[in-house]
Amino acid sequence: MACMSPMFRRGGRRTQKLESAESAENLEAKVAEGRLVTLIGKPGCHLCEEAQGVVEKVCGDLGVPWEQKDITQDEELHRAYWEQIPVVLVDGAQHTFWRVNEDRLRRALTQ
Repeated sequence: MACMSPMFRRGGRRTQKLESAESAENLEAKVAEGRLVTLIGKPGCHLCEEAQGVVEKVCGDLGVPWEQKDITQDEELHRAYWEQIPVVLVDGAQHTFWRVNEDRLRRALTQ
């Protein structure tokens, strides 16, 4: 059976696409499991607003939960990060500060 009908071949491609979509969903579930991104900043900070947009996009794409903390409401965070805001933590460890690179954050969450 050297030749397959076009209908059968097309079905094979659909199966591959379905498997790719399932793989993406599995990756998203694995990435989200046990991960947490924390954005530390303060109100009125334009860099914090930019960072929030990147964090929302990447975390939304990957299904990773994220939280936002305000240094003006937490003395310990203020002492630790007041010169670096915005600061992004991944699973409690400092990932970056000032500018958030979307590709770098995505890699950190998928590796």
